[in-house]
Amino acid sequence: MVGPTFIFISLFLVVFGISYLFFSTRNKERLALIEKGAEASIFVRGKREKAAPFWKILILNLALLLMGIGAGIMIGGILESSLNVEDEIAMPGSIFLMAGTGLLIGFFLTKKLDRDG
Repeated sequence: MVGPTFIFISLFLVVFGISYLFFSTRNKERLALIEKGAEASIFVRGKREKAAPFWKILILNLALLLMGIGAGIMIGGILESSLNVEDEIAMPGSIFLMAGTGLLIGFFLTKKLDRDG
């Protein structure tokens, strides 16, 4: 009974500590900029007209992630059947490798999509 309670309290304290640190630091930075005479427009994030919509970026990265997982399963099966690599090594290794490759490709495509508009 003590274990789950300790974990819950620890998790709450970590989330509270991180959020407190984030907001107090942001407030101090803004106050320092205001004291130096900076404009208030730097606090508002302006929308870029060329920015790609969030849903396009999300769908692109999700699709590439799922394609990478599928390719990893296929490569793991080929490694297991053809090269006699153990199943416990071939499947997770190839799945993580291909999923990471898919996310990396998604990062570069998202950067290109965001730049091109």
